[in-house]
Amino acid sequence: MCAPALLSLALGLWGVRRGGAMWRDEAVTYDMARRSLPDLWSTLADADAVHGLYYLFMHLLFEVTGGLDPLLVLRLPSVLATAAATGTLALLGRRLAGARAGLLTGAVFALLPQVQRFAQEGRSYAIVCALIVWATYLLVRAVASRDGRTWVAYGAVLMAAGLLHEFALLALTAHAVAVPRAARRAWAGAATVVLVTVAPLAVLSTRQSDQVSWIGRPGVGTLAEFAGTVAVALACAAMCRNTTSRELRGVRLPVLALGLLVLPTLLLLLVSLVTPLYVDRYVLYGQSGTALLVGAALDRLARTRRTRTAALACAGAAVLALLPVTRHLRTPQSRVDDVSAIAHAVAQAGAPGDGILYLPARRRVWSLPDPGSVRGLRDLALDRAPAASHTLYGTEVPAPVIRARMITAARIVAVSDPAGQPLDTTPGEIVKRRVLATYFEECGTRRVQGARVTVYARPGTC
Repeated sequence: MCAPALLSLALGLWGVRRGGAMWRDEAVTYDMARRSLPDLWSTLADADAVHGLYYLFMHLLFEVTGGLDPLLVLRLPSVLATAAATGTLALLGRRLAGARAGLLTGAVFALLPQVQRFAQEGRSYAIVCALIVWATYLLVRAVASRDGRTWVAYGAVLMAAGLLHEFALLALTAHAVAVPRAARRAWAGAATVVLVTVAPLAVLSTRQSDQVSWIGRPGVGTLAEFAGTVAVALACAAMCRNTTSRELRGVRLPVLALGLLVLPTLLLLLVSLVTPLYVDRYVLYGQSGTALLVGAALDRLARTRRTRTAALACAGAAVLALLPVTRHLRTPQSRVDDVSAIAHAVAQAGAPGDGILYLPARRRVWSLPDPGSVRGLRDLALDRAPAASHTLYGTEVPAPVIRARMITAARIVAVSDPAGQPLDTTPGEIVKRRVLATYFEECGTRRVQGARVTVYARPGTC
């Protein structure tokens, strides 16, 4: 199934640099990947252990590639992983529903906006998705062949996915409902080994729960979107409910695909009603279920002359409707912020000797990929830099020290979130805002994608 994989590869390479833009999560990857192995290991003991294996992989990749374009090095693994996932999913669709269904499944997957987005990001989600698709394919093969070596391969691939991101193991819920009774013992054995192996990482990451404190409970829009997706999926499943291959001994495409699409997301949403953890990219691999269902439904429509024209028309209309989204995903404006633009704005606003503040402190990540943008500026709140403190964003001095440092400054460059964002209520953040409002006046603000860069000075000195 080379054609869908090549389509995915072409889409992934198209505009992969996004005009030189990078967003905050990619900036974290870039910074962590360039730390020394001892510093990286020490950081993971206290923060972001859930991404530790991915950071190690990226560290080795940057070491090997040397002076190549860092944006390409950052994103090419995701491009290649998405192409591999597309090809594997096409093979899975072919095995479950036939050659044409496989081609359609791969094409649908490659075109899905969420898949296109994370195919061009320097994060682990595309790689995790590829591993889950591969594990699902191995699951289907293991059920059909009852070969112990295939079960071992299935467990190994799923284990790799779980070590890259523990929420990958939510895919086990989908596999559990798809496995026929005759293969449940073998599957349970493989799944148990995977769970036991990934458990230490899950325990460690639970101790680092502050890393996900920014996640809010799912809103009405999120729940309505999920409900709409499930409704469409159920309609597609109804169209292809009899789709199965005799050799698969009970594995049915609708059950497997619905499980992948619905169960991991549903479980994460339910948990998030108590402890907010749901972010759509954490279950990106659920899109493989969408592609399987839509591909099989289109194949079913194309089997008769009466519905073939309608299927082609629907597919063509969908592709045309996706074109604006596809183009937008390759622009800096498609992400929540633009680290490169923010760094440029800071360099333009600041002068040697000025102070700089990040509101909140975690926005210091905006300056990590380009330290030159803050050269000559004094970080008024910084205690220890990110690498030196073995943290993601550095540590800051106590609130009274921040206040004392700010009062000695004549000009301060404040780098903050856009207006309307929730304000942190830690003592340090409160002091930053209070001192700026009391002792300084705003000289001007530069608004860039996802941030404000404001220059403050003593009254009458702007």
